[in-house]
Amino acid sequence: MNKNLSRMLAESAVFIAIGTVLSFLKIDLPFGGGVTIVSMLPLVFISHRWGWKWGLLTAFAYSLIQLIFGLDNVGYASSFLAAVGIILLDYVIAYTVIGLSGIFEKPFGKTRKAVAVGIAVTFFLRFLCHLVTGAWIWGVWMPETFMNMTMTNPWIYSFLYNGWYMLAELVLTEIVAMLIYQPLRKYIHGDYMR
Repeated sequence: MNKNLSRMLAESAVFIAIGTVLSFLKIDLPFGGGVTIVSMLPLVFISHRWGWKWGLLTAFAYSLIQLIFGLDNVGYASSFLAAVGIILLDYVIAYTVIGLSGIFEKPFGKTRKAVAVGIAVTFFLRFLCHLVTGAWIWGVWMPETFMNMTMTNPWIYSFLYNGWYMLAELVLTEIVAMLIYQPLRKYIHGDYMR
């Protein structure tokens, strides 16, 4: 095995482990959902460090771990198709898209802006995955009122429910990423001897 591949595998394993631990440190929000303590940030950094293709692979591995821990949710599916939807859209695709963050180095270079845009876009893609399952699958458990509003449309409910915690997760991740970017810049962008 070449030295670079060994380093990529080792770093990815460590960052997946860090992200997994951080995913258990969750702040429950009053209207449902929860904000993790920047559990996606390690995936973002791996994508910027080793490129978006390696980032996708790392994020895919992370998604499978999240699926294992969230397997109970699949039991709520009312059909085989709904179970597949939960597996793919709430876990596999939703977390794997975070690995695309590094693709934004192409237009923005190895900059803080590339990291910030990568987080914003990939978190939005993750939100879209949860939006679809929220309306399609979880909408059957839609309450009559949510955030002091009468709920009649599962898409609106899903938008509010998922938007609430995903926006909080996005803001927290952006803040922490920008705060630690400068000290970690050389590592994140591989600007030191590998």
